[in-house]
Amino acid sequence: MSDENATTQAALTAHLQRWGLREFDSDAAYFAWQREQFSQADITTLHQLVTCKRAPGAGAPEETAFYDATARPHIVPALYSQRYHYYLAIGPRVVAHIPPAGSVLDFGCGIGLLTTFYAQLFPNVSFLGLDRSPVSLEYARGRAQALKLTNIAFDCVDLDRQSMPGGFDLVIATHALLQAERDPGIPSTSWQTFGRSHDAQVQAHFEQRTGLVPRLDHFVLALVREGRMIVFEKTRLLARRIPFQRALAGRDLDLIEPPEPVRYSLIEEVAEDGPLYVLGRKRGVAGWEWDETPEGDNDTNFDLDGIVHRERVGDEPLYENHAASAQRVWAELPDRHIVKETNRQGDEGHRLHVELGTTNQGVVYLYVANTFDQRQLVLIEEARASVLESYYRDIESAEP
Repeated sequence: MSDENATTQAALTAHLQRWGLREFDSDAAYFAWQREQFSQADITTLHQLVTCKRAPGAGAPEETAFYDATARPHIVPALYSQRYHYYLAIGPRVVAHIPPAGSVLDFGCGIGLLTTFYAQLFPNVSFLGLDRSPVSLEYARGRAQALKLTNIAFDCVDLDRQSMPGGFDLVIATHALLQAERDPGIPSTSWQTFGRSHDAQVQAHFEQRTGLVPRLDHFVLALVREGRMIVFEKTRLLARRIPFQRALAGRDLDLIEPPEPVRYSLIEEVAEDGPLYVLGRKRGVAGWEWDETPEGDNDTNFDLDGIVHRERVGDEPLYENHAASAQRVWAELPDRHIVKETNRQGDEGHRLHVELGTTNQGVVYLYVANTFDQRQLVLIEEARASVLESYYRDIESAEP
């Protein structure tokens, strides 16, 4: 970690503590503290609002109701502490890209936790935080006033229905632009490839159902010609990353630097998120190319003979791979003989292939692949073939 980044991290840690947030390393400790802060009525209400927000067909009203309810002084510390390491991961990365901007728009700013931090670090930059939760914005204004910040303002705007002001050097959207994390994305053209169709109608449907159309269009209009955009959404899965990138590229946005996947903890849970994109309008200069391939992994030297003869611990399989490279390893298995296979089609373009087979070295394998980029290969010695046969039956009988 550079000295500059360490300084930013320390400043952000102090900022989070002033807001009452705490750092936890166990779910048990976090939820025990949360129960001390919340009444039973609070817990019941929040549970109901989360259920409504996640229900099929839910939209802006349900989302706004949830964030309105959470923007209360006794709720904020205990609720937002769960995202403590998210703030530590994202805040410094955004801070590094704020210069040389003179005006910054923070879309989906919520209670203004990070927006006020940015404004404190850059007193000569003007910040505008936008959100559609009026109660969250009132909370943000109160915090900005308490911090004596004069370079920050907040405005209630719903970009699905309203336009927003323009003339910004930098637009920031972190976990705010693509609020449809349960959307499966666009499937690959078959279970044997990671490639996606370039059908314009399929892409348009993705952008419409995830709300990207009005938001991205407004963002582009809000930027000055040489302006930049920082975007960080839940698009790590390839089925979502590809159409999201195509939506950005389709609005003449170029990568200013390589996308950065980000890993952080939500207490005991680890989030593999992003990537974080730094973007600008096309200027006729070739930059980084959009990458539509799966993330790389380290399994590049598969040696079946070595795997068969290595020492094993307990009942572990000879080999197990859940990464994209499982497809290559499966295709290269010597003298592969299929014993049984299942091909099944479900909703939203979901196609599944399950294959049980043997190789010429007394090895039994199970291979699973689908059009939403799952790949799994397990190898086991022939004497324990019943383990994979049982696993095969479980997958075969599962709901599509």
